[in-house]
Order: sequence, then structure tokens, then C-alpha cells
Amino acid sequence: MMISLIAQQPMLLVVWVTAILISLTAHEFSHAWMANIKGDKTAELAGRLTLNPFAHIDWMGVVFLLTLGFGWAKPVPFNPYNLQDPRRDSLLIALAGPASNLVIATIAALILRVMITGGFITGVDMLFAFLLLLVIINLFLMFFNLVPIYPLDGSKVLDALLVKPEHQKIKMQIMMYGPRVLLILVLLSIFTTFNIFFFVSAPSYAVCSALVGYNCSGLLGMIF
Repeated sequence: MMISLIAQQPMLLVVWVTAILISLTAHEFSHAWMANIKGDKTAELAGRLTLNPFAHIDWMGVVFLLTLGFGWAKPVPFNPYNLQDPRRDSLLIALAGPASNLVIATIAALILRVMITGGFITGVDMLFAFLLLLVIINLFLMFFNLVPIYPLDGSKVLDALLVKPEHQKIKMQIMMYGPRVLLILVLLSIFTTFNIFFFVSAPSYAVCSALVGYNCSGLLGMIF
């Protein structure tokens, strides 16, 4: 698919990569921004409180997002001991990334909806492709990162909620086995035809369709 895009529709590939860079950058910047306003300067000192995509991008994560529909950027560091309320603020920092993706997806979807219904977009062009990809990529990132598997944001949300002593064993198991489970899921998605990440793609397309007012799976088929 990537090779055919480069050969046949190089501009579409540029639009696709641009949408990915915007989405990943906003996600990681939001983590850094939330940590900063909550009193922790670790991300700022590490050069992560910036909208420069090259400060955040993990290129392997970009490749996965291009080929499999889910991906990641470099995690933003923060020190919970610098936070005003470590439990609450850690939760807010974890949720800031997915929340930014939801905001971007909603704005892009509403713009796309208005342009389609208003007749400003009558066919498939690069603006149509950019807005649709921006919606879908951000929704995929949001739902994927909310999966409670370490090191995704969902595991940090779970960590902030599981505060009782008896929860420590569960948290340790999530940290220990999470990366292995994630790797197995990724490999299954690569080497089998079974969509192991249906719990990411299904709600992403459902929310996209609700926001745009049209079937997003069908719209995406018009692009590729």
C-alpha cells in the first residue's frame, strides 16, 4: 500500500503523514503542557513542551500508524513528586493526550461536515482527504492510548485509580506483562488476517460517522 501510494498518489502520502505528525505532536504536547501547569517542569526541561513534531516523534510508531492504523510517539517524562496532587494530576496528565485527540477529531469532523453539506466539497480532493484522515487518525490514537496496557495512557489512568494496597499486585502485573501483551497483539495484527484491534477501529469509525454525518469507512474507501 505504501509503495503504491508513493508511486501513484505522492500528494496523498504527504497529506497522510502530515495528519499523523499533527496528531502525535498534539497528543504528546498536551501531556507536557498539563504536567507543566500542574507544577512539574520535567517535560519542559527535556524539550518536550513544544509543537515541534521532531521533539516527539518515534518513527517506528509513525510507520505502524501508517501501516496498521495505530501507533505512538516518544513518551513524555514527568515526575509525580513535583505535582501538587500526585494522584489527581497524574490522572489529568494521562488523559490530556487522548483529550487533545478528541478535540482535534471533533473540530476537523465538524469542518468536514459543514463543507460536505454546504457543497464546498463536491468530490475527493486533498482537503477532503486531510480532514477525514485527521478525524480518523485522532480517534484511533485516542482509543488505542486508552487501552489499559503499559505503557499506554490507559495504564496510567488505571494506575491513578488503583490506590489501595491490595491493588499493588495488579499494577505490578500490568507494568510487567503489558509490553509483552501489546507486542503479541501487534504481531497478530501483522501476521494474521484477524483484526485484533477491532476494539479500537470499531468505536473510531462509529464516532467518526456520528461526527461527520456520513459513513467514515465508506468515505475512506473513496480516498484509497
